[in-house]
Amino acid sequence: MPATPFELLGGRDRVRALVTAFYDRMEQDEPALAALHRRDAAGRVDPGSRDRFALFLTGWLGGPDDYVAQFGHPRLRMRHGRVRVDLAMRDAWLRSMTAALDQLAVTGEVRAYLDARFAEVADFMRNAPEAAPEE
Repeated sequence: MPATPFELLGGRDRVRALVTAFYDRMEQDEPALAALHRRDAAGRVDPGSRDRFALFLTGWLGGPDDYVAQFGHPRLRMRHGRVRVDLAMRDAWLRSMTAALDQLAVTGEVRAYLDARFAEVADFMRNAPEAAPEE
């Protein structure tokens, strides 16, 4: 049986490192996207949000499905329905994830898989056709 993306990436610790790099890059480079997330007292994306994403990503990549055990089915579009996800937010999310994958030097077969799947999911999450009008 072929290895799962979870195993190819390097397991739970590597997924956690990816999530940390993702949110750190988002906070640094994509302030409009970071502003959509719950923040802690220091203004960083809340640790609970980071933990939930790590749990989700672990199961989504073929590792233990602890997210479903704790929170139920992800229902991604429903859970993100309160947030306008337009082309700009999709692209900001993808830039943050690409930078995190680059930072962790993820390459080869698993990188190609992740790039394609993350692009598909990010586009699926869109609930608005284009950027919000300037005010």
